[in-house]
Amino acid sequence: MPSRTQLRIDADFHLPQAAIGDLLPFLNEHWRSQVADRELPSMPFRLTSYPANSPLTRNPSYEGLDVSAALDKFDTGIAVASMLHGVVALHNPDMRSALLSAVNDYVAKTWLDAEPRLRGSILVSGEDPAASVAEIERLAGDKRFVQVLMLAMQEIHHGNRHYWPIYEACERHGLTMAIHAGGLYRIPPSVSGWPSFQFEDYVMQSMVFENILTALIGEGVFQKFPDLKVVFLESGFAWLPTTIWRNDKTWRGVRQEVPWLDRKPSEIMAGRVFMSLQPSDPPGPDELRQIIKHIGGTDMLLYSTDYPHRQFDGGNALPEGLPEDAIPGILAGNALKAYPRLADDPMASRAAETLEETA
Repeated sequence: MPSRTQLRIDADFHLPQAAIGDLLPFLNEHWRSQVADRELPSMPFRLTSYPANSPLTRNPSYEGLDVSAALDKFDTGIAVASMLHGVVALHNPDMRSALLSAVNDYVAKTWLDAEPRLRGSILVSGEDPAASVAEIERLAGDKRFVQVLMLAMQEIHHGNRHYWPIYEACERHGLTMAIHAGGLYRIPPSVSGWPSFQFEDYVMQSMVFENILTALIGEGVFQKFPDLKVVFLESGFAWLPTTIWRNDKTWRGVRQEVPWLDRKPSEIMAGRVFMSLQPSDPPGPDELRQIIKHIGGTDMLLYSTDYPHRQFDGGNALPEGLPEDAIPGILAGNALKAYPRLADDPMASRAAETLEETA
């Protein structure tokens, strides 16, 4: 029987956000001057997905734990880490590009150099595909970066050809395209307008991912980029059964409009779309088992802790109700398929060996 202490690959691990002052060493003289002249260090640049006083912001079991201690706590072999930074929402395209590059360099120097279990995410702006491709090209040689990271709520939906240069660069360099909950808040998270409370915004995030999945399939992204892998982070997955069913059902009736969809959407997304395990929405093991049945298994689920956010209580990120024989895949095997760059990663090889031993 598989062991729940098997080596784990954490697909959603958050690094502490760098202050603007921390980015100064990674900026040239012009941008250092601009940061000082505009008094940017006095601004928090924090995304509002996890407000400071929200109970969701930090899991109490992480209190007193730094990044390395949090990795130790869950016996994490590899953590795909991200730094969601508010500079991505800047309107000034030149400043945004410079500061995004500084964030990525800060992550590499401050975190990836210091903690060998961390793998990085190249944070880019979907608003500027040319700058995003340039940033991918700049960092693609550093194999510790395993994915490109964008937020879920952009001004244009993710299937649009506006983003295709980014997807092409990801595919060419074996980088996974990761889409994380959150947004620029240029448009409302709801198609019916702006919500009043953070509670509403948080619940609406899963609906955003439903739209993204349908857009990626319907616009032909997976046909255009056959080797591209896409990971949804903090999307939840309880919404999948009805979304998959509706995509398949509607395709049967209107497939002449989208001739590039040569088979059912559920078949197209298989092995291409992956989702982090946390937040795990089902209220109990019976409901979780039903959802797994309706989505056809657990092959798309990636183990995650969502450190330091509170998506579960206690020290076990695996919800009750998962099939025992699926646990090795969830802990590591699925991630090895979702992240092509891990194929040549020495620590991932250790995870693969552990997977074989527990199979």
